[in-house]
Amino acid sequence: MSLLHSANMRHHHWNYTQFSQFNSDDTLLLVSGVFVSGVFAGQHNSSAGEIAVFSLDGFNLLSRVRNKPYDVFGCWLNSTHLISGNLHRMGRVTSCSVLWLNKAFQEVESENLNVVKRLFKIQNLNANSIRMVMVADSPDLLAEAGDKGVGVEQSPAEPAEVAEDSAEEEEDGGAEDVSRRDLVGEDAQIAAALQFLVDDPAEDQQEAPQPALTEEQFETKVAQWYAKYRTKQADEPQVSEGSKKYLIFTTGSLTYSPHQIGIKQLLPHQMTTDGPVLGEERRQNEFFDSLDHVINIHGHIIGMGLSPDHRYLYVNSRSWPKDCVISDPMCPPPIAEEIELRVFDLKTLREVKEPLRAHRAYTPNNECFFIFLDVSRDFVASGAENRCGYIWDRHYGCCLATLPHDNVVNTVAFCPVNQELLLTASDDYTIKVWRSRRALRCPQELLRPSPWSASYDT
Repeated sequence: MSLLHSANMRHHHWNYTQFSQFNSDDTLLLVSGVFVSGVFAGQHNSSAGEIAVFSLDGFNLLSRVRNKPYDVFGCWLNSTHLISGNLHRMGRVTSCSVLWLNKAFQEVESENLNVVKRLFKIQNLNANSIRMVMVADSPDLLAEAGDKGVGVEQSPAEPAEVAEDSAEEEEDGGAEDVSRRDLVGEDAQIAAALQFLVDDPAEDQQEAPQPALTEEQFETKVAQWYAKYRTKQADEPQVSEGSKKYLIFTTGSLTYSPHQIGIKQLLPHQMTTDGPVLGEERRQNEFFDSLDHVINIHGHIIGMGLSPDHRYLYVNSRSWPKDCVISDPMCPPPIAEEIELRVFDLKTLREVKEPLRAHRAYTPNNECFFIFLDVSRDFVASGAENRCGYIWDRHYGCCLATLPHDNVVNTVAFCPVNQELLLTASDDYTIKVWRSRRALRCPQELLRPSPWSASYDT
């Protein structure tokens, strides 16, 4: 085995690389990395990263794209366009994630051709943000999902009712706020709802006082009310005979650790950088985009992967205690030491199998490792913190092999040509190549389609 290409990203102020992906025709390589702390953000704990695109013909660097936070990772939409992210802080625990479409190389024929385009703006609550973005492409996606996905959180009470109550209080003798006198329509409803949140209870009210909201809880309440009137309604699902494309990513609404999976359909006009850089025109009340579906995991998501046909989504997660209550978004519940590999059918958005188990993790929420996984036709593999990689049979759910290392196994990858060849990468500074025992007995079979094998050896 010999090294074919390499690039030193320290020259671009990268601290380390963390993710890579070939495009569909294997001509370009996307590499995602993390900036050295504070180089660009001016802060010691910078979450900024970057995506670099290399041509495999000569391994030339074609483009660099800002990516924040770095654990958005980035992904290919098609052979020439990739997805990146940006994050805008709106408060201590409130922010806006923006997803961008980027051309993999700079246009040289005309300076008037766009190379970037804004896709979506998603509101984040309770210190969470969009991470681990991937693209699913299949004609069966969400075909039987219905109007709502699994575990969609219930919306809070309608703000109109609160605004109405607030208006009644004004009629009963409350002083009118001059700054709100000229507000009409939705702006008036927002102002009334926010005023209701900050007003003290009436002096003659005899009910027991309610516990005071913390700063984070108050900020989240205000953000939820604002988003009620500033979020664009989801577009009608597009019916077409061809494939559908959806963005899939982790998100959350209760705490900073990723505990939900968001799904958003990409419409045909959004799959190209043609048109306005900031996307289609929006009305004044369409500041944020809504998600099409949300799946609640009730645990800390540490990795995701799609089956080769993009029908099934595999999710590595560490569960929270049953019936736990989150009162502080900066203090998520403790997470299990056992990793669960859960399987969701993207046609119905239903969990279809019992979780696969065997791999373990020991770090707390704030030190949690990403544990990447990979799925082939018959197998699913994952790393783990207990210094091993694991392989399961996709159809029977049984663990087929344990692949030892000397430190945390961060990621695994099946050979796309033959699923009986697997790579594992670890913090022990090694990449190991594993072949099934059948492939060892018959090396000439390695490049041919083959049935499942019971175990793997180095």
